[in-house]
Amino acid sequence: MTETCNPPENGLSPFHTILILTVIGTECIIGIIANGFIMAIHAAEWIQNKAVSTSGRILFFLSVSRMVLQSFMMLEITFSSVSPHFYNVDVVYNIFKVSLVFLNYCSLWFAAWLSFFYFVKITDFSYPLFLKLKWRISGLMPWLLWISVFTSLGYSALFSNDIYIVHCNTSFSIPSSNSTKRKYFTETDVVSLLLLYNLGIFVPLIMFILAAILMIISLKRHTLHMKSNASGSRDPNMEAHLGAIKATSYFLVLYIFNAVALFLHMSNIFDANSSWNTLCKIIMAAYPAGHSVLLIVDNPGLRRAWTQFQHQLRFYLKE
Repeated sequence: MTETCNPPENGLSPFHTILILTVIGTECIIGIIANGFIMAIHAAEWIQNKAVSTSGRILFFLSVSRMVLQSFMMLEITFSSVSPHFYNVDVVYNIFKVSLVFLNYCSLWFAAWLSFFYFVKITDFSYPLFLKLKWRISGLMPWLLWISVFTSLGYSALFSNDIYIVHCNTSFSIPSSNSTKRKYFTETDVVSLLLLYNLGIFVPLIMFILAAILMIISLKRHTLHMKSNASGSRDPNMEAHLGAIKATSYFLVLYIFNAVALFLHMSNIFDANSSWNTLCKIIMAAYPAGHSVLLIVDNPGLRRAWTQFQHQLRFYLKE
C-alpha cells in the first residue's frame, strides 16, 4: 500500500487559487514598483551627493526591506498554493516563516523610525529632553536603523526553535484505490509565538502609535491656531498640516491592521485555505504597497520625481 501526503482539507479550487494569486500578486507588484522607485530616488541622491538626508536614509532602508518582503511574499504564496508538497516540508516551512517574520520586523521597525523621526522634527514641544533629541536624532538614526536590523534578525531566529511542527497525518483510505491519503497539519506553539511576537513587535508598534498620535495632536493644535488667525483665504501651510494629519492617520490605521494580520497569519488560528487566512495575506500584502504609495503622494519631492518619471516614460514609449 502506498501513502501520499496531500494538501490540507478544503483545498481551494483552481479558480480561487488563481484569483488569490492575482489579487496578492497585483498588490505585491504595485508595492515593488513604488518601493523600487523610492529606493532608486534616494540611492541616486546618495551616489550623486555622497550623502543622503536622514529621512532619505530611513526611506531607503524601508523601501529595500519592503521590496524584498513583497518579492518573498509572492514566492511564499506561489509555493503554498501551487506546490504544497514542497512548502510543507518541515525545514522549508520554517525557513519561509522565519524569513517572513524577519522581513516584516524590519519593515515595521523602519516604518516606526520614520514616524518617530517626523514626530521629532515636525512637532514643537519645548521640553529640554525633547529639544536635545531633536538636535541629535539625525546622528543617532543610522545606528538605530542597523540596531533594528540585528534585533529583527535575533528575534526572528528564535522562531526556528520548535514554534512550528508540520505533521503529515490523519490517514484514511481512498475508495477504489489501494492507497492511503494523508493530510498536512501544522502544530503551532501559540504561547511561544505570542511571547516572541510581542517581544519583537511591541516596541516598534508602541513607538509608531505614540509618535503618530502625538504628531496628529501637535499638528491639529497648530492647525486650529492657524485657523483662528486666518484672514479667510486658504492658507497653504494649513492645507499642508491637514494633509499631514490625514496621511499620518492613514499610516496609523494601516500599521495596526498589518500588525494584527501578521500575528493571526503566523499563529495558524485559521485553516490554511480559509477566507480569514486569505484576508490576512491580502492585508499583509496591501500594507507595504499602500503605505509606500501614500508616501509618494504625500512627499512633495517624491511626487515631483514620480511626475517626471511618468513624463519620461511616455516620451520613450512614443519614440
